[in-house]
Amino acid sequence: MYLPAHFKENELPVLHAQIEGSRLALVVTSGSQGLQASHLPLLLRPDEGDNGTLYGHFAKANPQWRDVQEGTEVMVIFSGADAYISPSFYPAKAEHGKVVPTWNYLAVHAYGQAEVFTDHERLLRIVSGLTEKHEASRAEPWAVSDAPADYIEKMLNGIVGFALPIARLEGKRKLNQNRSAEDIAGVSKGLAQSPNPSDQHIAQLMSQGTPRV
Repeated sequence: MYLPAHFKENELPVLHAQIEGSRLALVVTSGSQGLQASHLPLLLRPDEGDNGTLYGHFAKANPQWRDVQEGTEVMVIFSGADAYISPSFYPAKAEHGKVVPTWNYLAVHAYGQAEVFTDHERLLRIVSGLTEKHEASRAEPWAVSDAPADYIEKMLNGIVGFALPIARLEGKRKLNQNRSAEDIAGVSKGLAQSPNPSDQHIAQLMSQGTPRV
């Protein structure tokens, strides 16, 4: 990922917060089968390893897990909020007109080599953890144990789990840090008036002065 110094995020808790806030990750590999990518929900265990460990699973019919098994490096992309930035947001537009559109966004890339497994006990921990995470906000959360045990066993036969200790993390928070305080305030104000929730989230981050997730 292209990372100019003023957009680079190095703080591990901030990077972990971005990962936790991304409901669907993009898992990318380049192995013997060529480039492959899968959109997967993942679990982060922040205390496992120096940078945390990611857990997830592939459908057994998805050939990408075989590249992971062969030891190819894995890149996982966690995309956050994003917003189109109109030149009309900048006070500088009225001063000299030397402005162009851009895009503000949050992104984290995680890299490492993963272990794959089919052990049902480990797989059950992953699917149960993912279910608990994404059902937590519901009034009556569904649990894996709500389904018949023999049915869950059958479903587990159709997936391959993986554990990815994060060897390297890259974080980018492109929030107009390279522009004047006046232009940043103008962009924040412009985005805040948008009905788009992503625009509003970027506006909120920019208005905080020292943006954080």
